[in-house]
Amino acid sequence: KGKCPEDGWDESTIELFLHELAIMDSNNFLGNCGVGEREGRVASGLVARRHYRLIHGIGRSGDISAVQPKAAGSSLLNKLTNSVVLDIIKLAGVRTVTNCFVVPMATGMSLTLCFLTLRHKRPTAKYIIWPRIDQKSCFKSMITAGFEPVVIENVLEGDELRTDIEAVEAKIKALGAENILCVHSTTSCFAPRVPDRLEELAVICANYDIPHIVNNAYGVQSSKCMHLIQQGARVGRIDAFVQSLDKNFMVPVGGAIIAGFNESFIQEISKMYPGKASASPSLDVLITLLSLGASGYKQLLKERKEMFFYLSSELKKLADIHNERLLDTPHNPISLAMSLKNLDENNDAAVTQLGSMLFTRQVSGARVVPCGSVQTVNNYTFKGFMSHANDYPCAYLNAASAIGIKKQDVDVFLKRLDKCLKTFRKEAKKEKSVNGISNSNAVTEQLED
Repeated sequence: KGKCPEDGWDESTIELFLHELAIMDSNNFLGNCGVGEREGRVASGLVARRHYRLIHGIGRSGDISAVQPKAAGSSLLNKLTNSVVLDIIKLAGVRTVTNCFVVPMATGMSLTLCFLTLRHKRPTAKYIIWPRIDQKSCFKSMITAGFEPVVIENVLEGDELRTDIEAVEAKIKALGAENILCVHSTTSCFAPRVPDRLEELAVICANYDIPHIVNNAYGVQSSKCMHLIQQGARVGRIDAFVQSLDKNFMVPVGGAIIAGFNESFIQEISKMYPGKASASPSLDVLITLLSLGASGYKQLLKERKEMFFYLSSELKKLADIHNERLLDTPHNPISLAMSLKNLDENNDAAVTQLGSMLFTRQVSGARVVPCGSVQTVNNYTFKGFMSHANDYPCAYLNAASAIGIKKQDVDVFLKRLDKCLKTFRKEAKKEKSVNGISNSNAVTEQLED
């Protein structure tokens, strides 16, 4: 049926299935005589076993989704993977998605492929409207495709950074809709930035007849992000949404899913991919979904959401203890941020130092964001880089509840963060007392004079 099985398969069943697919490829035929330049020859037995002897890759030189006659097994693997992944995207909340395909590139390059496909539809367009998010790959995806990003600064609402809808529409009017390739929006992001107002952006795109590409990097794991995409497509226009395989399905980095609501447009994107492609990302995600089953993946989504609320409540308690606060970002369903005002006031370098201390204590993924850092990316200078705004009110620390996170991860992180913050408080007290002694000595000397 081309759907993810409800219950996961055991490993021996999956291996048997993959071996059956592999013997359908010509390089594994007994007595095969290959006289071409690409015959699926592999020098190392270890490499062959690593890939289950599925050596031919996927697609043909003109279309990544096309069937390769001498690689029936690999072609079937590709078709099944795309079908199973489509089923999971529907299960995760985007019920009206019509087509998708796995591409062996990470999210940034996959976005570039979408933009290059749109170029043929809008040959005079040179701008991409982009509500700011301080993440290099999505910015570079537009530059690499040869377009000029038009950065729309976010609006501060309470602690949250939200899409400036009025600025987006004003910029479209100023530049002219025909000169705009697309609006490039974002769902999953680091707090205090929250997902873009997808419904409003989708309506604007429909009204001005402008394509809309959504960077849904790690949004499949969030019912809220998927709901935003579903609603955006219902009330307005979303042409494609792109998500990472590693972030959403816990497989090695190197693949993404390009999905959409217009089957022919998604096929156009797949035909834009030049040459054949590696089957590794498709193989990894198919094995993973067959082992989990639909029920196993749903359970992971449920656990992730539970861990988000646990992380949120425990991080708030810790913030209170250290006279900081958990920033109020209710529209962000994955990432949290805790202020670091006390560190920032005591020592300019202390915020960055906290990040180093956490990393050396084997805490990965936590980001510390100082105030006022400036960074230039492809000749565009971002003020307050990493904070998604020119001048966010305070320094802060990010932590996320992503798929696969365990209670132990949260508890160990909080324990180590608490120790680091206590170290800073001790040092600040020591420095204060030293300064106090030197000041009193200075006063005594003045009186003696």
